Amino acid sequence: MKPTTISGVQPSGRLHLGNYLGALKNFVELQNAGEYNPFFFIADLHSLTEFPKTADEKQKQIFDLAADFLAAGLDPKQSTLFIQSAVPAHAETYWILGSLTPLGELGRMTQFKDKGKIETQKKEKKEDGFIKAVEAREGRESVNAGLLTYPILMASDILLYDAETVPVGEDQLQHLEFTRTLARKFNNTFGKTFVEPKPILTSTPRLMSLDDPTKKMSKSSPSGCVFLDDTPETITEKIKRAVTDSGKTIEYDPLNRPGISNLLLILSAFSGMSPKKLEKDFSGTGYGEFKTMVAEKIIASLEPFRKKKLFFKRNPSLVKKAFEKGNKTAEKQSGKKLMEIKKKVGLL
Repeated sequence: MKPTTISGVQPSGRLHLGNYLGALKNFVELQNAGEYNPFFFIADLHSLTEFPKTADEKQKQIFDLAADFLAAGLDPKQSTLFIQSAVPAHAETYWILGSLTPLGELGRMTQFKDKGKIETQKKEKKEDGFIKAVEAREGRESVNAGLLTYPILMASDILLYDAETVPVGEDQLQHLEFTRTLARKFNNTFGKTFVEPKPILTSTPRLMSLDDPTKKMSKSSPSGCVFLDDTPETITEKIKRAVTDSGKTIEYDPLNRPGISNLLLILSAFSGMSPKKLEKDFSGTGYGEFKTMVAEKIIASLEPFRKKKLFFKRNPSLVKKAFEKGNKTAEKQSGKKLMEIKKKVGLL
């Protein structure tokens, strides 16, 4: 039997190049390798840490991401594709595992601490005078509880399927180690129940913002971000406006030349050639010509995706059918595991 691998993506807005290269493209490669029993899901429960303005907005985000999955090449005949909230075992297991988790373990999570800092800064900018000082002292207390308990739900997502591997970026390694620790603690307390998953580190580098290469590419800065559904004209415009450096040579040096190095990373991801190889190939080329070639490569590489995405958006019944099938498979498998968990803790 092939080992199970599992991962999810939050439906929280338009996907950009970083999402595509770091998640969807990698998922398709794992699926097509034929070495795993792959489960890929839309993490809509996780996405509620940023509440939508309306229910319709969240439904649109979920459908749009489902279409992205299929357009990228994920195949319901090869992978189990499902929506997290359609499988009740995730939320129930989350509560059981949460009752076993020390609060201090969650407070030490780097991403939670970073989110706390960001939230505090936002509050300070919005308020003045005495209220501003109070918010500054509050710190993490202003962050919603979902951001604190996020790793428990992530652990449930993984452990319910006896996943042996999880494709992750380096920023998620701490959460995966938390999952391993929690599995070990449950096993030691109630008997062997869970597999301790190992990471499959994605090779895709961290893409930086086009207008500020010292920051990660993010949808919160649209001008520095290439979205998968951007038109060719928009992609070309964004790449041409991308921050480079004061130098004139095309050189891969992320520390001293982050702007041009970021463009080399993007081109490397789509061409399959290393940044150093590209550096040699483009020796003597001007920035303008280089940017044009980067834009053309991105546009050509994303063209099949854009066409398939349009097809699935025009045929929503196909998207619904693909995920209904996966929801049933995921519910059946996770349901069996949940029964085992409940028996171990005395709920059955």
